[in-house]
Amino acid sequence: MYRKRYSLKFLLAGLLALGLTSCGGDDNDGFQFGESSGNPGTVTPPKEITARMETPEPLTNGTTVVLSHSTKESSGREVLTYSLEYDKAKYHSRWVAFRFDGDTRAKSVSRSDEPFADDPSLASNLRIGSNGFGYAYNRGHLCASADRLYSRSANAITFYMSNMSPQMGSFNQAYWITLEGLVQKLGRDVSFADTLYVVKGGTVKDGQILDWVNRVNGTRVAVPKYYYMALLKVKNGTYSSIAFWMEHKDYGYTYDHQAPLSEMKQHAVTVNDLEQKTGINFFPNLSRTGQKEEVVESQLIPANWKL
Repeated sequence: MYRKRYSLKFLLAGLLALGLTSCGGDDNDGFQFGESSGNPGTVTPPKEITARMETPEPLTNGTTVVLSHSTKESSGREVLTYSLEYDKAKYHSRWVAFRFDGDTRAKSVSRSDEPFADDPSLASNLRIGSNGFGYAYNRGHLCASADRLYSRSANAITFYMSNMSPQMGSFNQAYWITLEGLVQKLGRDVSFADTLYVVKGGTVKDGQILDWVNRVNGTRVAVPKYYYMALLKVKNGTYSSIAFWMEHKDYGYTYDHQAPLSEMKQHAVTVNDLEQKTGINFFPNLSRTGQKEEVVESQLIPANWKL
C-alpha cells in the first residue's frame, strides 16, 4: 500500500479548509477561484487548490508547478474548470484534476473546437507551442473537451497545451475515449453521485516514458507509457472509489469501431494500487471528511461503477 507523505504546508492547507467542505451534496469547498492561482512558474500550490477533494498531493521539490483554470459564469460564480501539476522538465502535466458537481455537470454547449493554445499561466520557458505532435501522436485532452460542457468558456480552456498529451491516434480516439465516456455519463448522473472527483494523467516519471516528441522551440515532450484515472464519488455522505491503469498502445480498435465498455474492466485497480504504480498520493483530503482514507481507497467493485 502506498505510504502517504504529507508536507507541513499541505497539511496546514487541509486544516485551514476543515469545516468548509460538505460531506454530501454538491461539494464546492466554499472557495472562489481566479483564472490562474499563483504566479506563473511558482512551485508553491495555493491552498485553495490543494484543499480541494480532487487535488492529489503535489511534489514539493521544485520540479513542478501547480495551476488552476476557472470561468466566471452568468450566475456571478467563479467556477474552477480544472487544475493541474505540470512537470517542468518533461513539459507534460503529471496530473489533471476536476469534478462533476452542481456547477460543472451540465451539458449546455457542444465541443467548441477552439484553437489549441499555450497555457497563459505557464512561464514562457515552460510553453511548447500549439502545433501538433506530428503524425505519430494526437494532441490528446487529459481533461476532455466533453468533460467541460457547462459553458463555452470552460470548454475553450480545455484546449490549452498544458492539458494535452501526445497520444497514439488509435488509443486516443478508439480506446481511452471509451473510459472517458463512462466517466462523463456517471458524472452527469445525479442519481449516481452528488459529486464525482476525477484525476487523469499520463505517466512522466523516469521508467514510465514511452517516447519523446521534439518541439520547434527546442523542448522535448515526454510521451507517457501508461495512462490512468482515479475516481472518487460521494453520494448522501458515503464515499467510494475506483481507479484505472492502462498501457499506451494500439489495442486494435478504430474511431469507427471503438472499444466496448467491457474492455475497461480489465484495467480497473484500487486507488491504493494506482498510488503504488504512479507514486502519486490521490485524494489526501479524504480523511478530513471523517472517512478512513485507506479503506475507501482499497475498494474495487467494478459493478458499482457500471462495469
